[in-house]
Amino acid sequence: MITEEMIDRAGHFVISNGRLVERRLWQLVRGPAEPAIGHAVLAALDGYRNPDGGLGHGLEADVQAPDSQPVAVDFALGVIDQVLDLVDDAEVREHARDFGARTLPYLEAVAAPNGALPIVLPTVKDHPHAEHWDSEAFPLGLNPTGGIVVRLRRLGLTSDWLNRAEACCRTEVERSLAEPDLGGHTALNIAAFLAGSDDRGWADEQFAVLAGRLDTLSHFHLYPGPGYGVTPLQFASTPDAPARGLFPDDPIAAHLRALAEGQQEDGGWPITWQPPGVVAELAWRGVVTVDAVRTLLAYSSGRSDG
Repeated sequence: MITEEMIDRAGHFVISNGRLVERRLWQLVRGPAEPAIGHAVLAALDGYRNPDGGLGHGLEADVQAPDSQPVAVDFALGVIDQVLDLVDDAEVREHARDFGARTLPYLEAVAAPNGALPIVLPTVKDHPHAEHWDSEAFPLGLNPTGGIVVRLRRLGLTSDWLNRAEACCRTEVERSLAEPDLGGHTALNIAAFLAGSDDRGWADEQFAVLAGRLDTLSHFHLYPGPGYGVTPLQFASTPDAPARGLFPDDPIAAHLRALAEGQQEDGGWPITWQPPGVVAELAWRGVVTVDAVRTLLAYSSGRSDG
């Protein structure tokens, strides 16, 4: 599924073109996953921090805004998830917890009274951004609130806002799964929230409802296809991920083949949308290249990386 030659070419691409965050994360993926490298990834993420506790400065590369954006916090917490999956070290966990704790005042400041977050703020329009952020509406909802809440809970964090946001997400999961229109990104956040829920009976019931909605999701490719779409491998980047049971073996195998075949001549993987410039494109290609190798390694070996 993936060869050493493919991995070497991917590493050359990341080291030549990737940001510091992805270069240090690459070191963890390739191993050995030493605590010092985990700390280095977290330090690189902190370079995108603003005085309000949020993150910006193009960390989520489709938003090249210097001011803090919820989508950038979501991106950072996703990277931290990977660090914690790869590095089993108490000091790294404490570093990650501190990183997450410093985002809480910002998140509470931009949240609705019920705790829900917008994915971006209207200020995104004042700076280079991808076309999909041109909408006049920036709705509050599960995307990104669900993923942010469950990742902060994983860090062992609590706050009044976090309690409100978690309760809101639970209500929104049931409401969204009952709606006729459900998008792939919202479904990703539902799956993440359910995977982290302490109420396993309720979560398993909702997972079953989500499994029945896969054929109706927008911006989702159950099997490889042209254009942009969330894939099963984003729900289940490892064979033992909680959301793996949503999908039959055939679409997983098809996406793994397509992923392995997608490596470009320069060693990196491509993206399927138009970013806001060359710098953003290289940043995203570094992100998806690290993700591709990590996923292919996990499914090739059967090991769990989260």
